[in-house]
Amino acid sequence: MKNNTTSLRQSAQNVLRALNHVILGKEKVTAELMAAMAAGGHVLLEDVPGVGKTTLALALSRVFGLDCRRMQFTPDVLPSDLTGFSVYRRDVQDFVYQPGAVLTNIFMADEINRTSPKTQSALLEVMEEGQVTVDGITRQVPVPFFVVATQNPYGAAGTQMLPPAQIDRFMISMTMGYPDFESELEMAKGVSAGRRTEGLSVLMTREELLAVQQEVNEIYIHDAVYEYILRLIRATREHPHIEMGASPRGTAALVKMSRACAWLRGRDYVSPEDVSGQFLHVAAHRIQLNTKAVMEQIRREQVLGQILKTVKRPVPVREK
Repeated sequence: MKNNTTSLRQSAQNVLRALNHVILGKEKVTAELMAAMAAGGHVLLEDVPGVGKTTLALALSRVFGLDCRRMQFTPDVLPSDLTGFSVYRRDVQDFVYQPGAVLTNIFMADEINRTSPKTQSALLEVMEEGQVTVDGITRQVPVPFFVVATQNPYGAAGTQMLPPAQIDRFMISMTMGYPDFESELEMAKGVSAGRRTEGLSVLMTREELLAVQQEVNEIYIHDAVYEYILRLIRATREHPHIEMGASPRGTAALVKMSRACAWLRGRDYVSPEDVSGQFLHVAAHRIQLNTKAVMEQIRREQVLGQILKTVKRPVPVREK
């Protein structure tokens, strides 16, 4: 079992190296995305266009040998484009189901907040339950299944805010940001990102990824660390600048991401540092600042940073 774990961790490191060869200067982003896949969660990327979000999703599909589909969420996209629909075929004299875009392993939802709320809500069932229901018939999506969604900055032309019920289903959110000077210079001199992506090979199979997810679920968490997780989440519900705090689903997400982080770091237990390192990614998109915070131009990251400083961190303990 130990040798198998070592082999899986080595494969994960090979995946990260390959992703970092395609997406230059974003080692923290690729590590966070790898952790989310190990935890079995969906990812929301909040960023401006053109920083490599779609390229990153395509690179993921290649290194894992998974099927990947991308959809541009324009205002005219319909729910049936996602979930599929039934069409009558005269040759069989019956309605035949035509699979939608989400029937894949990695679904890239580009600019998700540009489409209508009705289409956005079509993702709710598939993100939470891993299934779609069309004409009263429920169909399972392939396993594993991940949604990597991007959204434009709030207030941009043609955007509509995601409803809290949907945004809560993303395990983490993060921002890629612009590359640093050296990385962008290397991109300008080197081969295009598309050609770098074409050179990728499968470095971790579907079965190995599922095995990683199983091992992550078995990572040990001490009761003191569980309590630390809960105190952080509950602090978001009591902070004077927060209108709506993180939900219990946020608690579960922080547990899973902390386990994945510990596994990638080569440990079989979660430390308080694993929790604090994932807190912003898990909680940032789940909180809503109140009017006072907005008027004072206080950012979500500032509020969550205050919570991390005020909530007492437990002394690292590993007991079984």
